[in-house]
Amino acid sequence: MNPGVLYATLAYLAWGLFPLYFRQLTGVEPLEVVMHRTLWSLVFLLGVLLYLKRWAWLRAVARQPRVLGAFALSAALLTANWLTYVWAVHNHHLLDASLGYFILPLVNVAIGFFVLHERPRRGQWLAVALASAGVLWLAIQAGHPPWIALVLAFTFGAYGLLRKVGALGPLEGLTLETLVLAPFAVAVLAYLSWQGRSAFVQGDATTLGWLLFGGPMTALPLLLFAAGARRITLTTMGILQYISPSLQFALGVWVFHEAFESVRLVGFGLIWVALLVYSIEGWVASRQLPPQR
Repeated sequence: MNPGVLYATLAYLAWGLFPLYFRQLTGVEPLEVVMHRTLWSLVFLLGVLLYLKRWAWLRAVARQPRVLGAFALSAALLTANWLTYVWAVHNHHLLDASLGYFILPLVNVAIGFFVLHERPRRGQWLAVALASAGVLWLAIQAGHPPWIALVLAFTFGAYGLLRKVGALGPLEGLTLETLVLAPFAVAVLAYLSWQGRSAFVQGDATTLGWLLFGGPMTALPLLLFAAGARRITLTTMGILQYISPSLQFALGVWVFHEAFESVRLVGFGLIWVALLVYSIEGWVASRQLPPQR
């Protein structure tokens, strides 16, 4: 097996199983979970950088306000995405969260067209149209748009856009994002502790252990993802990425027993067909590329 496939698969498996972790923290406010995740990710990443002795980029970034501003924005988008996801898991909306990551690849196509002025192929437009029909169906049935799914898809799509054009690699970029967020995270945790609402005050040793574990659990899948992305094609990555929302969907239905009315199956079905069209079209397009010399 290509080691890149193994690395990417492990990353997507970890992301797909995240709900099992967040369900251990249902007694902790989602905002506090995200702030702990930020701080302990930073501690872990700084340890990795210390081991690798990769510090030169920090001095260079400190002299580039535009780079700092771009990563501050990406950090805000990442926080919004994490907060929405944790809230969804805590409040029994895992199926809505999985929907967000099912439609994410198609949101990326739209972002590429409107922002980067890319030219999607006809098959990609067909996939976007099918997914849009599925989202519209779910909105009509619910009486409102699937806000959780849309927020997750668009925040992570915009985050991916900023990281695509960013000046730093995965490890350095995530470290800078957590550095930017760290003062805010410390302030929030200090305020919650002062109010007596923090897990530091009310939580037991098990809860604190789960919160500390959030650091490496956040960073390791990202590092595996980066290692995989360097070794396999984007088409292969595009197909593998459906592992995560598929696992989330399965957990929501068969482990957490969330309600899934049959009428919603029409909307999800349209989106799954869209993803099938998107994957097949990408595979066919990659086969038609001339061999590199």
